[in-house]
This record gives sequence, structure tokens and C-alpha cells, in this order.
Amino acid sequence: MGKKAKRKAAKLVNKALTALGSDPIPDPIDKASSSDNQDEAQTPDKFDQGVPVTTAIATLEKDASTQSDGSLKRSNPHDADDGGEWQVVSRASKKLKKVPKPGKNYPTIAFSPNARLQSKINISQMRDLVTYIFADGAGPQWIGITHRPAFRKIVAIMIPGIEEAMFKHDVDFDTYNNADKEENAVVASPDDYYPRPLKRERLPEALQPFADMFTHLWPVKTPGDDRHGKMHSPMAAFLTTPTPKEKNGTKKGIKPAHEPSGWKNERARITEFLCTVDDLTDNGYLVHPAMLEGAAKDQFVLPEGWVITHVKSLEEGQVPEDEIEKGSITEGRNVLALDCEMCMTGENEFSLTRISIVDWFGNVVLDELVKPDKPIIDYVTQFSGITEEMLAPVTTTLHDIQQKLLELLTPRTVLIGHSLESDTKALRISHPFIIDTSIIYPHPRGPPLKSSLKWLAQKYLSKEIQKGGANGHDSIEDSKTCLDLVKQKCEKGKAWGTSDSQGENLFRRLARAGTAYKAQGGTAGGAEVGKTSAAVDWGDPSKGAGAGATHQLGCKNDEDVTNNVIRAVQGDPDGLEIRGGGVDFVWARMRELEALQGWWNRNRVDNTNSDGGPPRDSEAIPSDKSELEQALVRLTERLTRIYDALPPCTAFMLYSGSGDPREMSRLQKVQAQWRKEYNTPGSGAQGSVRHWVYLGEVKYQRDTKVSDNKGYCCN
Repeated sequence: MGKKAKRKAAKLVNKALTALGSDPIPDPIDKASSSDNQDEAQTPDKFDQGVPVTTAIATLEKDASTQSDGSLKRSNPHDADDGGEWQVVSRASKKLKKVPKPGKNYPTIAFSPNARLQSKINISQMRDLVTYIFADGAGPQWIGITHRPAFRKIVAIMIPGIEEAMFKHDVDFDTYNNADKEENAVVASPDDYYPRPLKRERLPEALQPFADMFTHLWPVKTPGDDRHGKMHSPMAAFLTTPTPKEKNGTKKGIKPAHEPSGWKNERARITEFLCTVDDLTDNGYLVHPAMLEGAAKDQFVLPEGWVITHVKSLEEGQVPEDEIEKGSITEGRNVLALDCEMCMTGENEFSLTRISIVDWFGNVVLDELVKPDKPIIDYVTQFSGITEEMLAPVTTTLHDIQQKLLELLTPRTVLIGHSLESDTKALRISHPFIIDTSIIYPHPRGPPLKSSLKWLAQKYLSKEIQKGGANGHDSIEDSKTCLDLVKQKCEKGKAWGTSDSQGENLFRRLARAGTAYKAQGGTAGGAEVGKTSAAVDWGDPSKGAGAGATHQLGCKNDEDVTNNVIRAVQGDPDGLEIRGGGVDFVWARMRELEALQGWWNRNRVDNTNSDGGPPRDSEAIPSDKSELEQALVRLTERLTRIYDALPPCTAFMLYSGSGDPREMSRLQKVQAQWRKEYNTPGSGAQGSVRHWVYLGEVKYQRDTKVSDNKGYCCN
């Protein structure tokens, strides 16, 4: 830079200093000691970005007066006599990003009273709220979001068992569960899909703290099939996002499973997929007494005609580590895959006619035809593959097969099958070590729905089975298919096969497309860096949709859920498992109220002897309150603890999932029974079914409406 240019730049700086009331900088053109590098420190366009102009100029003036020779950054390369040493220049430290205060760039979720809603919101829209805030989801139309980049965390908790009627001012919890549901139901109106403001003085005492945490109570529609009167899993609806559309167009038929971006196989031992007591109970198995404890074990009665394998305790099945081959996924167990074929021996009665068993290597261990004790009225050959000619010379009975199985199934034997409860019922046998492919590969819409073995084979094995047509199924082929599915699960890990075929796991979506904004400390606005997450649930969250989360935190009760949610939000003190500062997104489920209400298949929870102990201030709960009201007080206290532990700029939402599903479930069972009878030739039930269709479908519509769930949003 020439001298004229330097003087011109100095004049501009001095002009600015004069306007600010500061002394001008001396002429930068020193007769002997100035260097071109000094200009870099004195030129305004070199000031640190983000530092106020007045501060930068004051710093520059101080440096200019104290330095005599050389550049502010380093010595002049020509000043060899000075040794060419580097010099340290002090600079203003950047200020840490502050959390915005309420009212100033603070994120909000708000409903406008002038908004016009055309229908009730559904669970998918609540899920889309999460993807809009944290990922690449579309903006919601039912609620307003301000300062979206300022959101730091989202916590969503599912609480089945809580109903809108509980928030009525005059609700009587003593008679709540004894009263007709229509008495507790909120009166429907053309505007019943609008949110209800929560006012503390208009809430029952047990739920008044909700008004301190939330502003509105939203009616939310549960996913379902109106045509068939079925309610889909609300948990699956929230934790599954639509699959991004492929640019190459859609392909008809079942799409083969593919490894998501960033997928890494995590080999698992076969024992990690064994059914728990809850799994067996929920799916209609006869639980082996070795899996029972206490009074349940003492009261166990073996049904007539049944046998149980010779296993006294679960410990008998454990294999010492020194006997397990290194890297073995079978963990020293003897693995057998089983499939049975049945024929009809009465109205809605099926009996065993064929049993096939293969070992871990696919070798056939047992394949025999069985003669039922009762005469066969329908061979259902199109499914069973059994004909009258095949069974004519057979003399093997069910008792003979049971004795062979008691020899095959040792304490170290793992039995594999698809919807194996049907096979064990036909065999009338109970074994404690079961792996059911319909459970470890859950249905996309969640339980009680189950994927067929044929669908799983096409999806995960790219294999066509059960193509026999009129010749029926091949039980050996089905057994080997189950075996291959379990092997694949062991090789790829627990998370494999748990994502929805019609969508993408929400946790994985946030990890894949999670967006970091400058307000969140990102280096660039809108950068995709992924979001960390945690799934907090009773049992083992890694068996379901929670497998996609960064962390899976299993719990035994709601107290554990509360503590783990707080832990996930704040992080571990040492940061060894959950990083300091916690994860970005937390999903959790509380189930004690669900069990108390009888909405869950599991027995009612005894709150007085809860494994996790009562909440911290539960002693303040008056003993004269009803069991339901005490449970609501405990629930509210736990939610308040979570709310108080949340850092600023955290979105907090609750949703129940559905209304009371019991009556709807009862009607579904009745309808299924009548349809079976209607389709059974000679049952004489056709006239009665018409009566059911007329009355039952009307009741279906009403109960489906009552089962709408209620969601809560915090703004």
C-alpha cells in the first residue's frame, strides 16, 4: 500500500474517532520503523467480527501506542536483529450465547383464539410438531411457533389412563370408575376440536398444578380404521414419521428392508430376544411355572391334557461362560425352530396334524403327522397342506408327540417360531425359553397387530414362501424361515426390524435430519448435524421403536421414569453414558395410571408397594382420598418435578394416546367371535350376526368416538 493510500485510510479512522469523541491516532507513516504489516492491525476492516466497534477501536489505539516496531501479530521479517520472535496480542473474548429471556426472542408454542380449526388434530400432527422444531418437517397449521431456532430441547411424555373428564371441575374421583362412561364423557359440540384453556380455579385439586405447566388441553384423535373399527397403536403413530419420497418413483409391492444411513451392525446373543413374562402373557401363552414367582407360582395349576418341560428354574438354562465358544451368538444353547399344522375337529376347534422341527443348521430333527383324538370335520388343506389320504395310515397321537418333546426340550433349549402361542396350544405344552418372530419383528402399526411370516420373509429375507396354493403350507419351510429371521436379527442387532415399513423411526429421523441453528450453537444456520435422543419406558425400550434412540433407559415404575427423564435432560455428572447437558429429544411413557385404570393387560399396580417407592412428598397425600385421586396426585407431583428440572427453551408436551379402550376391545372380541361363527358352515348363527352388525356397529361408532385421546401442549 502506498503512502497516500495509508494516509487516506488514517484520515478515515481519525474522522470516525473524532465523531466518537476520541483522540485521533498518530500518523501511521513512521519515518524509520513503520511496516506494511502495521496497517493490518490499524485498518478498520480487520476488526474482530462480533465485537462492538467502540471496543475494537479502543483496543487498537492502545496497541498502536505501545508497539514501537514490527507488526502487532508478529515481528517484521526484516528485523533479524530482534530474533523474529512471535508476540501475543490480547483480543476481546467472545461472549457466550445467552439464553433469551421470556418476551425477548424466547421460543413459544401458542394457540390463537382467532384460529379456525376444521377438524380435531391427531397424534401425527403432534409428532410433526417435533420434526418441525428439530428437523425438516413442515410447519403446523393448528398452532403457532415463534423463534423456532431458540428451542433447545423437547420432552414428550405419553400417559395412558388420563382422560379429559378428569379435568372437569365437579368430577368425583370416588365414583369415577363406577359411573357410566357417558356421564364422564365431555358433551360433544361442533367446536369440540378446539383446545380448552386450563384455569387453576376450574380444575380439581389433584390436577391444579397442570395449569402452572400448560395453557391448553387439546382433544387429539387416535389413529384407527373406521371401516373395521380398529384403533392403531398411538405410540407407533407418534414414533413413526412418513418415509421421504424416493426420486425414482414408488415401487409396488413389499420393499426389501435396507440399512438406514449410518447403520452399524451390533451382534447380539440369541438370549437377548427371549420372551419375557409380559410378552408371553400379552400374547396368550401359558406361562411356564419356572418364570413365575411368589404367590403366582404357588397358585399355578396345569390345565388338563397339558405338559410342562422339565425346567425347575431359569438359572438351569444358563450356560457358564467357559463353555461358550468365543463369538457364538447361540450362547451355548440348543436352538430349535418349530411349526405346526392343524385341522378342524369341531366348531372353532383346531387339532394338531403335523409337527416339524429343525435345528440351528436347518437339519430336520422331527417331522411327523399326528392323528387327532377327535374326527376331523375340515382338513383346511389350502392352509395346512393335510389331506385325508395323508392321515389315513397315521397312528401317532398328541400324547406321543408330547413325550418326544419332553425329551428334546431341555433347560438349555431355545424354541423358535412365529406366533408360537398357536403351536404350543395345539401341542398343549409350555416351555420358558421362547423366541417369537412376530414379537421381535413388531408390526408397523404396533400391537396387537402382527406381521405374517410370509410378509417378513419377503421384507427381510427377499424370499417367497407359502406358494403351495391348493397344496397348502410347508411346515419345514416355515420353520427354516423363522430360523433365518432370528439369525439375521442376531447378526444385525436389536434395532433391526423394529422400524415401520410405512415410515421412518422418529429417533432416527432426528438423528439423520436434525437441524442446528446459530441460536443453538451451530456454526451455520440450518445445518444438519443430527439430534441426540432418549427413550424412557417400562421394561426394555430397545425391543420396540425405542431401539432407534441414542439411549434406551428401562424402568420398573413411574418413579424410575421420572428420574430417568430428568437424567436424560440434564445428562450424567461424569458424562460417561449420557453427555453433559443431556440429549436433545426425550420420549417417555408412564404406565401406573394405565394399569390402575385396567387399561393394561398387566395386573393393577399396587401403589402402596411400588418397587420405586412413593414420590418425595407423597406423605402429604390425604389417606381419605380415593385410589384414583391419590394416583393423580402422584402423577402430578412427578410431572412437576420433571417440569422444574427442564432447562430454559424446552418444549414440554403430554399426551394420553387414547381414551378408555376397554369397551372397544370387548366389542372387537365379540365381533370377531360372531364372524367366526358366521363363517362356520352349519353353525346357525347367520341370523344372530345380522342383529350384531346392526346394533354392534352403532355402538362401535360411539365407543370409537369416546376413545379419542387428549393431548397437552406447553407454550
